[in-house]
Amino acid sequence: MKQILLKTADWIKGQNRRIVIGISGHGASGKTTFAGKLLALLGENDVNYINTDPYIVDSGVRKHAEIDYEYEGEKHHFKMTACHPAAHNALALKRDIRMIRDGLDLYTIGTHYMESTLVSSSKNATIIEGMTTAFVDRDLFDLKIYLYTDGETEIKRRGIRDVDERGADLEYLLHSHNERRIQYEVFMHPYHQNFDVVIRNSNGDFEIERCDFPS
Repeated sequence: MKQILLKTADWIKGQNRRIVIGISGHGASGKTTFAGKLLALLGENDVNYINTDPYIVDSGVRKHAEIDYEYEGEKHHFKMTACHPAAHNALALKRDIRMIRDGLDLYTIGTHYMESTLVSSSKNATIIEGMTTAFVDRDLFDLKIYLYTDGETEIKRRGIRDVDERGADLEYLLHSHNERRIQYEVFMHPYHQNFDVVIRNSNGDFEIERCDFPS
């Protein structure tokens, strides 16, 4: 992982223009950790950072949106999870990316869990990290990085993060996990084909499945 982080940082530093980097993957895939380490390598004062969680439709609304889908020949009916494109305000993120590319200042969306911060036109690089990034047109980014993991590793990580840190109900988390993973496989994972770098990780082991940095 260190090698791909260093290669990404070197590629960004070598660009003499305004660039936007997208980092995505499902929940607990390691994308936030990757983005944080990349920011540390580049220097947080020199790079804009946007977390796309505020672009996800509020869970209080999504719990009323139930969808039908098919997986491996079986029909499923469950509430829409954040793995579904319709759970994201992708048009709003596209608008903000275009503003960044046009050299305009803007403030990130402020929420009860995340303060609004300035995205400054004085910084040439902007990192956009989160699930919504997967559902935004490839041509709006200069580099896209995708991380994913298996279901067992995801539920272990979500158990620590969502239950211990965010106060989620463990029983509901376990109940919804299988359907969430199926929705991920059906609706989100196919988008990994639109990324330049694809990283699979499991229990601390990493495999680079694609590494095609733009020239």
